[in-house]
Amino acid sequence: MASLLVGVLIAAAVVIVTPVLDRHSDEPSAPATGTDLDLERRIAGFAADTVPDAGFLPPNRVERETVAAGVGLYLDGKRGEAERKLAEVDFGVHILRDTAKGRRYAEIVDRAREGVRGWGRVYIDLDAPAHFSVQVPHPVADAYSETLGAAVLRGVPGGVLVVAGAHRAAGEGNAADVAHRTDTVFHAVCAELVARGLPGIQIHGFADKTSRAHDAVVSTGAGDEGRPQAVTLARALTDDGFRVCRAWSSKCPLAGRTNKQGRLAADDGVPFIHVEFSRTVREDAARSRRVVEAMTTAVAEWKGAAREARAGG
Repeated sequence: MASLLVGVLIAAAVVIVTPVLDRHSDEPSAPATGTDLDLERRIAGFAADTVPDAGFLPPNRVERETVAAGVGLYLDGKRGEAERKLAEVDFGVHILRDTAKGRRYAEIVDRAREGVRGWGRVYIDLDAPAHFSVQVPHPVADAYSETLGAAVLRGVPGGVLVVAGAHRAAGEGNAADVAHRTDTVFHAVCAELVARGLPGIQIHGFADKTSRAHDAVVSTGAGDEGRPQAVTLARALTDDGFRVCRAWSSKCPLAGRTNKQGRLAADDGVPFIHVEFSRTVREDAARSRRVVEAMTTAVAEWKGAAREARAGG
């Protein structure tokens, strides 16, 4: 009887983890199920437990391009090939199912030296085609920006979240300040997404004293392609009582004109929004929920545009 019970349990386990074929590839795809957890808590836990003490080892060109290529393969549905590519630099994939909404996400993560290299993580929605990115370059340094990013990913289907893996001051000089470097894994992944035409929203935070007259600064960075959605975001925030500086019509601090990911998007004609929130807004749970609602309203417009483009094609 004991042997029979063990056999049944083994068979059940096989059913649970057996991969399914992705419709875009003849390679194994993500398992139909994943580890059940709260996505926002997962990402907040990474920021709280790993990022503050993480070191930063600058990746070489092959390393950063390998991670970016693995992300691209995963987005193409070539998930077996993607996992093999990522394994070349000791990255792996976890499949997560968010208990809040039941959606599945691929978590691309450093399996070996996450707290040493500080290269960050990527989260991909598995239940909808990718049509936008959320970028968090300064977790912990811009307190709670990672939580806002996770909430936007959760709030609109079809997102890819890129989170830096170390405090911006962790490396020599500004080596770990990924928003102002092009030689990082963070930038390489964002470049891969820009090459696919995915618009992006990058979330930052500022100290209240930096701009006491404002709760938020909304900008399109070095370009102007994201103006319609930036206007939507600024309007939604203003309608909800937030004091917003609009960088396209006012002289604003922290407008992100030198942001490297924004410059890349501008060069390729891809929409980009750079948004900054005050510390008071970010540390208040109720206000944070409201700014997430505003961001999801703006990002949802990209989803609609992507749907129309697919229909037209």
